[in-house]
Amino acid sequence: MIRISHTSVLVDDQAKALEFYTGKLGFTKRTDVPVGEARWLTVVSPAAPDGVELLLEPDGHPAARAFKEALVADGIPWTQFAVDDVAAEVERLQGLGVEFVQEATDLGPVVVAVLDDTCGNLVQLAQLKG
Repeated sequence: MIRISHTSVLVDDQAKALEFYTGKLGFTKRTDVPVGEARWLTVVSPAAPDGVELLLEPDGHPAARAFKEALVADGIPWTQFAVDDVAAEVERLQGLGVEFVQEATDLGPVVVAVLDDTCGNLVQLAQLKG
């Protein structure tokens, strides 16, 4: 059976991304291996340390940067993380200095908020209601 082991977020600076994703969002560094000028750098959720790894992938390819810039210009988050309570996470993260471009918004079956990861991405937090 095929399963998801890794997924990526394109970042403009791996060191800055590692600091944000661990220091602000609370992920834990899993793998850090030099690969030429970049690193194979992954983080995991402490709630699922053996779960899917998030690769902090360098956005050095011109198409990657253009793609990210277009998404941000249109206010579109490319990455989404599940949380139990969006309002509480927004409050916690704002206390750590995280900037939100969309506050917690109730969309019926889901509550979402969108933050700036400081590495060129918008990230959506989502809480399924039910």
